[in-house]
Amino acid sequence: MTMHIPFDNTYAALPSGFYTAQPPTAVKAPSLLAFNAALAARLGIDAPDADEIAAVFAGNTVPDGAAPLAQLYAGHQFGNFNPQLGDGRALLLGEVIDQSGTRRDIQLKGSGPTPYSRMGDGRAWLGPVLREYVVSEAMHALGIPTTRALAAVATGEPIWREQGALPGAVLTRVAASHLRVGTFQVFAHRGQIEDLKTLTDYAIARHYPQADGPMGLLAAVCAAQAELIAAWMSVGFIHGVMNTDNCAISGETIDYGPCAFMDAYDEARVFSSIDQQGRYAYGNQPRIAVWNCAQLATALIRQMDDMDTAVEEATAIVHAMPGQLQAAWLKRFGAKLGLSSPSPEDQPLIEDLLALMQSNGADFTNTFAALGSDTARDQFTDRDAFDAWNSRWQARIASEPDAAALMARSNPRIIPRNHRMEQMIEAAVAGDMAPFEREITALAAPFDPKSDPDLMRPPTQQEIVPATFCGT
Repeated sequence: MTMHIPFDNTYAALPSGFYTAQPPTAVKAPSLLAFNAALAARLGIDAPDADEIAAVFAGNTVPDGAAPLAQLYAGHQFGNFNPQLGDGRALLLGEVIDQSGTRRDIQLKGSGPTPYSRMGDGRAWLGPVLREYVVSEAMHALGIPTTRALAAVATGEPIWREQGALPGAVLTRVAASHLRVGTFQVFAHRGQIEDLKTLTDYAIARHYPQADGPMGLLAAVCAAQAELIAAWMSVGFIHGVMNTDNCAISGETIDYGPCAFMDAYDEARVFSSIDQQGRYAYGNQPRIAVWNCAQLATALIRQMDDMDTAVEEATAIVHAMPGQLQAAWLKRFGAKLGLSSPSPEDQPLIEDLLALMQSNGADFTNTFAALGSDTARDQFTDRDAFDAWNSRWQARIASEPDAAALMARSNPRIIPRNHRMEQMIEAAVAGDMAPFEREITALAAPFDPKSDPDLMRPPTQQEIVPATFCGT
């Protein structure tokens, strides 16, 4: 049996300057590490045996109907504009329409060099591949818009990084699209206005058909990003590299690099080893989302006939975004406290709890999961202060008959703990995939009150992972 993928490609039909068409680079000895059979079925993919799956998703076999290409884009990286980036180690195999009628990209990550590789080898090593697989699937289970993992394949080839030789791997991920803020920036920067218009029309048709022109697209993206960032904040997620080339206009979480979930609550928490100034710290994520959308606005207005009016309209849209973020944040965190319709008057109650968590080093996930039980105060060293806050909270939710049910579906019991991710990667490098399988199984049901208590445990002092790394 030969693998069948029902491709229905549209990006490859755009002007050739949007991408470079090329096949993936074959690897020495592909072997299947993980395959998301449920997602494959949803995409209409008939999966044969493991060897066939590995050959396709390592890039050794290009399936019928695929149109492999590396996308072109630019981007602000840590605030500095790079006029040309592009897929340096990824190839879009093509698009399919899933069971819900939604168009989805299928992309290989780590599939070899492209014209955009910038002296890189175009490859990925096993650790970041498994991290993205686990974390993206965990985010999906949490109900947060995200790219998803379809397959992970070992290449049988060493990848050379600063640490030395590491086992190579290829990740296959699925996305609503791979259109980024940086995709618009590259054409705006080059003054390719017709290409910018073509891209805008394509993005509207694909993602926001209700949007009216470039400013309608901007408003839709701002709203989607506001909801996404509030969702991140509500589970303690830190993306780590919120560059404009890592900001998907679909409103999905994309490009999991040095990402992590917080253990002890800390507004200033950073995981990226290269984010020395804390630009992408947990508490800065809403501000950066607005900044990124302002860069999208700057690109979009280049195509407008009446520039003065466009600037005025775009400014109003971007300036409205902090309010959208705040409203989304309040709704998310209100739900975590059992408040079905939180109002601005409830904000001090939420902020006071977070301040207590910060000063007491309380675990973010376990504190919210324990609220309403006798064990909640155990997260705090200043238990009298927590008791005082708890009395205020109990008085507030007395009028909320469904508070417990709302909290149960808003507060996950289990997240991908960073120390567990590192332990999982170390085991996989040694040939043991059992910790990976254990994580995938547990994280598929993050709100289960019977979650594995060992995987719920925060790291000991010796287990804390201070930083993760961007490069794959």
